[in-house]
Amino acid sequence: MVRVAKGRPKGTRQNSARGGVDRSGQVQSLVRAISLMRAIADFEDGATLTELAQAVGLAPSTAHRLLTTLEQERFVRFDQERSLWQIGVDAFTVGNAFVRSRDLVSIARPYMRQLMEDSGETVNLAIEDQGEAIYLSQVECRQLMRVFARPGGRVPMHCSGVGKALLSAMSEGEVTRIIQKRGMARATGHSIDSPASLGHALTEITALGYAFDDEEHAIGLRCVAAAILDEYGGPMAAISLSGPKARIDNSRVPVLGELVHRAADQISAELGGTVRVERMAASRG
Repeated sequence: MVRVAKGRPKGTRQNSARGGVDRSGQVQSLVRAISLMRAIADFEDGATLTELAQAVGLAPSTAHRLLTTLEQERFVRFDQERSLWQIGVDAFTVGNAFVRSRDLVSIARPYMRQLMEDSGETVNLAIEDQGEAIYLSQVECRQLMRVFARPGGRVPMHCSGVGKALLSAMSEGEVTRIIQKRGMARATGHSIDSPASLGHALTEITALGYAFDDEEHAIGLRCVAAAILDEYGGPMAAISLSGPKARIDNSRVPVLGELVHRAADQISAELGGTVRVERMAASRG
């Protein structure tokens, strides 16, 4: 949350000709208005003027003046019966325009290409559809031996890297619904074939931050994947690295896992989704 000082230090002079623009180029009144909208969003059912003023560090009179302007533009609304300020319809309209503009494939492609360069392996993007993982896009590596997954191709959730990554970000109820609908047929002798084993695997994926398909979908093929999360922490998609077991040996799995999780975090952030705070802090350090 942005916190704004209540006043300016003595001896300083506001440049009224510039409309309150500070040295960083920010317009103070605009920053304050945005801070108020963010504060309202933090309250589940609306907030009083006093609560909002305290939340953003403004005098109540200043906060009220900004809120009244936002109300006139329909970015906030005032519930007179309960004396609560709430987010307005035009804020939803603007936010919904962002949701419409979230073209997953076009946003993910640059990160997929970079991930291929960093890893030297083929990169895939998939989503969940009707209890299966469906591939949307692929960036092939330059190796002579490489994996091909055509857009529109489907794989089971319980025995694929992208599928397990998606499942790991779902609720228990969602996982159960998918397993009951699709079953847990064994694709290879390495496939997970019981809900208990799958539950254990999903717990491990959550702890590690990435899923590992060790010849579970196809003999000789290994895959490392991570979930791309939406703003609620749910799985929007999954990104994976895949290649032959001869190249993806045990020593490379944690390294590739870190690469794929970092790419998933970057795409999540670009799409306005959830990113694990500790991982982002580590990447900045």
